[in-house]
Amino acid sequence: MYALVYWYSTQKWDVKEPPVIASGIPFIGHLIGMAIYGGRYIKDLGIRNRHLPIFTLPVPRSRIYIVTEPSLAAAVQRASKVLSFTPIIPEVTERVLGLDKATMDITRKNLDPGPGGKRGFLADIQDMVYVSFGPGAYLNEISLEAARELRSEILAFGASWVAEPGLEKPVDLLAWVRHVVTVSTAKYFYGPQNPLAIDPNLEENFWDFDRGLGKLLMNVLPSVTAGKAYKGRELLVRALEEYLENGRHRTGSVIVKKRVEIALRHGWTLRATARSELSFLFAGIVNATTSTFWILLQIFAEPELLSMVREEVAETLRPAGGGEDAHLKNYELNISDLRDRCPMLIAVYRECLRLGSDNYSTRMVKENTLLADRYYLKKGAVVQIAGGVMHADRSIWGDSVEEFNPTRFLAGGQQLGNAKQMPIHPAAFRAFGGGKTLCPGRHFAMNEILTLVSLTILMFDMKAPDGGKIKVPRKNDGVLPVHILEPISPVKVLVSRRYDGYAETCSKIEFNM
Repeated sequence: MYALVYWYSTQKWDVKEPPVIASGIPFIGHLIGMAIYGGRYIKDLGIRNRHLPIFTLPVPRSRIYIVTEPSLAAAVQRASKVLSFTPIIPEVTERVLGLDKATMDITRKNLDPGPGGKRGFLADIQDMVYVSFGPGAYLNEISLEAARELRSEILAFGASWVAEPGLEKPVDLLAWVRHVVTVSTAKYFYGPQNPLAIDPNLEENFWDFDRGLGKLLMNVLPSVTAGKAYKGRELLVRALEEYLENGRHRTGSVIVKKRVEIALRHGWTLRATARSELSFLFAGIVNATTSTFWILLQIFAEPELLSMVREEVAETLRPAGGGEDAHLKNYELNISDLRDRCPMLIAVYRECLRLGSDNYSTRMVKENTLLADRYYLKKGAVVQIAGGVMHADRSIWGDSVEEFNPTRFLAGGQQLGNAKQMPIHPAAFRAFGGGKTLCPGRHFAMNEILTLVSLTILMFDMKAPDGGKIKVPRKNDGVLPVHILEPISPVKVLVSRRYDGYAETCSKIEFNM
């Protein structure tokens, strides 16, 4: 019987269907592998079968098609009418946020309207977020607000924790970055009366929610199997509901006020809207946190790289008044200059995202179709663009693919100045997804992360607790890759103030775009 079931699991549903990769346990083996090994399972499968640009995983009554080649990923992105992420959103949000049936009925209405069609909640809120975070006046406004809040948190850390050289106390680098980003994000999006400002204990509840996201997605008795995440979520939801009931969102950002208005207009209750706002808070915090951690870690682990990036950032500072002495002057930091005039900083940013991001871009097959006129995809199946496989592909990134090497994103190796990026297929870099699911907040996230990194390297020095070189641990890829992956083990560093160069002026830096 086993042989018959195994044979059946290896069969194509159409002669043009992508090659089938069977598992030892027919139909459910791949699902078990993903549950046990997280994102590493698909990544290892893709690397072992790197000769296949797309392959099929048989699952009960359906298929999962894994895309591992950039040009084919681009074809998936172009076929957005038949390969869509939108139908997947309701079920994912229902599980993660604990939304009730009435809210889900509203969410499923007019999910993907055509031109002139009636628009539902999801279409309205997605369009608003994309427009708000696109290049323009509001992006500049919220980026500057973020920069000021991040500076305040960094200065508070420097005043309360950072010691003179030789008197430093060990700091958990990821925990510190988490705190800075979490508190700052809550304030510049949700205002000074945000729930985390009212109850600082909610910060830990937030990260409990994050750590249990995979179990919440499984949705098997979540209050039991994902106890801490479930409890953290419900505490945050209650706090956000009170925040909305008392009208404190009116002191928040424009985008939050618009989100709340859209939800209420479509018939969402305040409790459901609070759950929706938890998802926005999550999106604003988690990737920025882990990305910043890796960038700071890699920069401070390499003294030569630290010197290069620090010099780049210092050269973007412009006098804004004060005395002739560099230590007494006020300076302006143009955030756009960090993107446009700091090629090594940008290269480090992109390389850390490449190494840390094993994400998947997921689509539902809405009707039988031929992808790129070659591969048959069955209606109702799922397509996943495997970012982790592409980010580990030697044919794209070279033999040093597993190493941290930011110069791969610079023309001419170590050349700086006006260096351009190496020619890499645009669909090969998956940190922000692609196509219709391209992250709407990518421009804001970049401004936020570059600002935090720049202020930190100007103000502080970091070294290992033993005084030596900081060691960089590998990432923990045995989890569901819902965001940039965290390290497999904590990283402790000794942090000291700098008193040379522009370090003492950071408290007075003015930001502009």
